[in-house]
This record gives sequence, C-alpha cells and structure tokens, in this order.
Amino acid sequence: MDTDIARCRSIWWRIHFWAALVASPFLLVAALTGILYIFTPQIEALQLGWLDQIEPAGAMRSLDDAVAAASDAAPAEWRLQSVLPAYGERDSVKAVFVEDSGADEGHHHGAAVAKPAAVRAPAQPVTVYVDPYTAAVIGTVANDKRFGNWAKNLHSRLLQGDGWRWMIELAASAMMVMLLSGVALWWPSATQPALPQPGARGRVAWKQWHAFLGIALSVLTLTILATGLTWSKYAGEQIRSARDALGQAPPRVPADLESAHHETGLTWQAAWNITRRSAPDVAVQLTPPRGMHGVWRASSADPSRPTKKFDLALDAANGEQLYFAGWDKQTAFSKATAIGIPFHRGEFGWWNQALLLLFGVGVLFSLICGWVMYFKRRQPGSFGLPRLVQGTWRAAAAPAVAAVALCVLMPVLAIATAAVLLIELLLRSRGPASGGMAR
Repeated sequence: MDTDIARCRSIWWRIHFWAALVASPFLLVAALTGILYIFTPQIEALQLGWLDQIEPAGAMRSLDDAVAAASDAAPAEWRLQSVLPAYGERDSVKAVFVEDSGADEGHHHGAAVAKPAAVRAPAQPVTVYVDPYTAAVIGTVANDKRFGNWAKNLHSRLLQGDGWRWMIELAASAMMVMLLSGVALWWPSATQPALPQPGARGRVAWKQWHAFLGIALSVLTLTILATGLTWSKYAGEQIRSARDALGQAPPRVPADLESAHHETGLTWQAAWNITRRSAPDVAVQLTPPRGMHGVWRASSADPSRPTKKFDLALDAANGEQLYFAGWDKQTAFSKATAIGIPFHRGEFGWWNQALLLLFGVGVLFSLICGWVMYFKRRQPGSFGLPRLVQGTWRAAAAPAVAAVALCVLMPVLAIATAAVLLIELLLRSRGPASGGMAR
C-alpha cells in the first residue's frame, strides 16, 4: 500500500512540475495584467469621468435630440449601432457608431445619414457622449482608447491579434492541472500536515506555504479559471458546444422577428419609454431596427446586476412586444456565467476587486514559492525533474483519465501535453542519467 501511495504521489508531482514549468511565464503575465485590469473603474473615472458623468441641469431633453446631436458629430459614413440612454441623473447618453459596411439599407430610425467622408474614419467603434439635459456633445472617444478595452486586450492577448489568445488559454489550462495535482499532493496525512508549521524553516517552510496558499485560494482559483475558459478561443468553443448539447444555451432573440411595414415608427424616446415600462430597473442598451422590417432591441447594460439581465424586442411600427426573456428564462449555465464573468472582471464593486487583488498577489507569491523550492532542491548539472518511483507509469491510470478529459476540454493543453510526453520519451531514452530530484 505504501508503495502504491509513493507511486501515486510521484506521478502527481511530476505532472505538477511540468504544468508549473509550462504555465509560469504565462501565469506571470496573466496575474500582472489581471491585477491592472481590475482597477479599470478607478482609472477610467480619472481618465474619462468627465464624459461618463455630468452635472444635472433641469429636465432631460428628448432622447431623440441627444441621438440627433450624436449623429451629427459621428464620423462620416458611420452607422449608429446602439445607444445607452442616461440611467441615473448624472449619466451621459452614450451613442456607439460602427463603420457601415453598406450591407443594409433603408430607414434606420435616427441612425446617422451617410455623409461625404473627406478622411477615412478609424476602424474601431466610436462612442459619442451627449449631455442629456442640453443635447450637447461632450466628447467622442474610439472604444479602443478606453483603458478598460486596452487592459482587456493586454490581459487576453498582449495587445496582439486574436491568434495570441492561446497564451492566456494555455496559462489557465495549465493552472487547472496545477491546482488538481497540487490538491492531490497537499492532501494531509499522518506525515504531511494540512497547515504551515510554525517551526518550519528553509525549503520545508516554502513548500508548506506554497501548498497552503494554493488550497486556501482553490475555490477562487476554480472560479477564475472556469469563467476565463468560457470566453477563451479553443476551450471556449468546446465549452459552448457542450453547453448547447446539454440544452443550456442562453435564450436569444429570434433572428426572424419582423416589424410591420413602416415609413415612420417609434422614435428613440418612445422606444425608451416602452422599454422602461417593460424591462427591469437597470441601465439599458437600445439597438435600432435595421431595414424596413427590422425590430427595436433592448438589453441590460449593467453586468454588475446579473439578476436584471433581459432581452426585449419591439415592433418598430407600433411598439408591440415581440419577445421578452428575463432572469427567470435564463438557463443554469447562463445564470452561472452571468454572475461568474462579471466577478472575474471585478465588476461587483470594491469587495470583488479586493478578492481579485488577493488572488493575483497569491498567484504571484505561489509562483515565487514554487521556483524557490525548485532551485533549493535541484542538483547541480541536472534538469531537476521530480524523480519517478519505479513502476509509476504503470500505476498512472487515474492521472491519465483526468489528463485525457482535460485535454479534450482544453485543446491548447492537449498540444502542450503532447510536447511534454515527447520530452519524457526522449528523457527515458537517455536513461537515469538524464537527471532528477527526489521529493
């Protein structure tokens, strides 16, 4: 029995080592950029607070006046994509414009009419900020100039193209392996305490704090990894496929909804008034109809209030409600992600940011502990791989099953695992002289 336990711990330690070796540089980047990202509200308040918040001055003008002012200030030949009406008395109206592909034509209910373009507009969406009390344009900002968007791109792909998302996905995938193998290694026994011991010194102390910190943050780690993987490129596709196969896809506004024929229809203010009567009390994003039979759409614009999440579609001619789905219509999966993703981004307030800061600092300290342990134990001239007990690979059924399951779910991890197995085969071909270290 003791031999079986030794073999099991041996393989788990080897897996933990490889996962840490693969993930460390990417985790370092993810932790540092993630810590930066969670302070988006404070940084944007300093950077663009004068655009987001204004001083109340009497009664608000019609939303149509604000949209008209925004359309006049928008880049030439751009289409009005959506509008966030003022929710609170200090909120500005935010109108988002995108480059018009020319695919749709027809009445756009307040969308900017095509204007001669002397200079080609930037490719990024542009938000025009309007004072709801005076209908005066406060300013115009390309969305990629906001700190939050910049920090998000830095965190997810190092400000590079979409193809670089694999780096953070690999970090999250390998960290999942580190967590699972770390729990297996930490599991307390008669010879292994669960908590750091006061008298521990040197590498033993580093090891105990490394293990304890990983376990103490394990629930938070799982939450961060699970929510991060849901919007990753390759693992995200696998998760969404499994979600849909299990009937857990979120409700969506039917794509075939149409309005009655209309030359004139709902104004922006009328659509906003109907939405406020029909929807939960939350900040709203309004999307105008496109084409002659398009519909008005409205949805929650405040991820920090997930239970107010909704989707609404209105007939553009008469305001009839064509579709509505609130929190009660969300699936268990969509409810979990509606809560988990804003939590991952620190959007629930100061306590959320404090927890994420603790998590980020904990990850950095855990990485430091792990590398200190490694260099304290590594023998000069050796690579420092944890030594495998004889017969370990034949007793690796449980780790093998777990590895296959994780690789199916996380394709980037599968590639990294294949590379590690290839290195293992090369090391085995060189025999014991390839170097290792005892536990």
